[in-house]
Amino acid sequence: MFSFSYYTPTKVVFGPAAEEQTGGLVKAQGCKKALIHYGGGSVVRSGLLDRIKASMDQAGVAYVELGGVVPNPRLSLVYQGIDLVRQSGVDFILAVGGGSVIDSAKAIAYGAVDEGDVWDLYDHTRQAAGCLPVGAVLTIAAAGSEMSSSSVITKDEGGVKRGYNNDICRPKFAVMNPELTVTLPPWQTASGCTDILMHTMERYFTPEGNMEITDSIAEGLLRTVMRNAKILRDDPKNCEARAEVMWAGSLSHNGLTGNQPGDWATHGLEHEMGGMFDVTHGAGLAAVWGSWARYVYRDCLHRFVRFAVNVMGVPEAGAPEETALKGIEAMEDFFRSIEMPVCFSQLGIAPTQEQMETMARMCAVAAGGKKGTARVLCEADFLKIYQMANH
Repeated sequence: MFSFSYYTPTKVVFGPAAEEQTGGLVKAQGCKKALIHYGGGSVVRSGLLDRIKASMDQAGVAYVELGGVVPNPRLSLVYQGIDLVRQSGVDFILAVGGGSVIDSAKAIAYGAVDEGDVWDLYDHTRQAAGCLPVGAVLTIAAAGSEMSSSSVITKDEGGVKRGYNNDICRPKFAVMNPELTVTLPPWQTASGCTDILMHTMERYFTPEGNMEITDSIAEGLLRTVMRNAKILRDDPKNCEARAEVMWAGSLSHNGLTGNQPGDWATHGLEHEMGGMFDVTHGAGLAAVWGSWARYVYRDCLHRFVRFAVNVMGVPEAGAPEETALKGIEAMEDFFRSIEMPVCFSQLGIAPTQEQMETMARMCAVAAGGKKGTARVLCEADFLKIYQMANH
């Protein structure tokens, strides 16, 4: 047994037309003026942005707007948002979009009440002094940022991608209508499902102290997402499957599926890939996970065996190492089945030795030298994993 803290303050409004309640939810926070933050044209073309603004008007909540968030959200837009919030007297940030938009909104919320450079938080040189309240209208099931303490931002100069965690940024509410995700392209749906899986898998592969109830929740979530990812591959408009995936995305990253800090080495490896090559986050995780797993599984063998049997349905027979490897292979087969990459060439990148050395060095810097619980990894290990994935 071990001690842990579990904190999930986000109110969830889930179901068809849930976005129509947005204005009332913002007003209930005592908001006088909100920033509506969003990404590209999809929220405009779909009419969602207009519905959100109508709901805000009906609730009598004033607002300003800032669009333009891109995947791997940029620090430059965060700075623009901070300036706009300060100039306009905004006291609430409403994110309308997926994880990138919500992460950007959180960064703006930090910077709006902080006199220092918000990048210092992501560079881990100091902690946040405060944070404006944030709410989210979710359009992509993936990152789980709508209920999490995390935010990941990419610095334009040098493509440095860094994450920062603090409970004060957890959204006050999350509006989730699975129907809003029906128009997502298959690649984005599959990448989102992969990201959801990885948020639980990062928490799952820990050496000791796991609780049976938490493991059972984690394993059930993984099986559910994998089953529904295949349904959505064949039937993209299946709203029941989209509802399962959307709710799983929130539960996977709000702390429910793991009571320990978790491994997070795969995320660290992908962050450097995303910063250098601007790859889709979920796809990048799939491309490097198998190499990471084969590199560390002997140091966390009992967890990989349990994963193989309870999640991937591998019969436990022969040596434990054989069962563990079959589980890893089965996971990669699943990634292939939803057209996710399992190596760099399938991801569409071919890093040079120098680029891999740079990513490994930056990964170590971001981790403070070492990262991982399944096995503690350092710069030399990161490089070897990149080399294994580079085929």
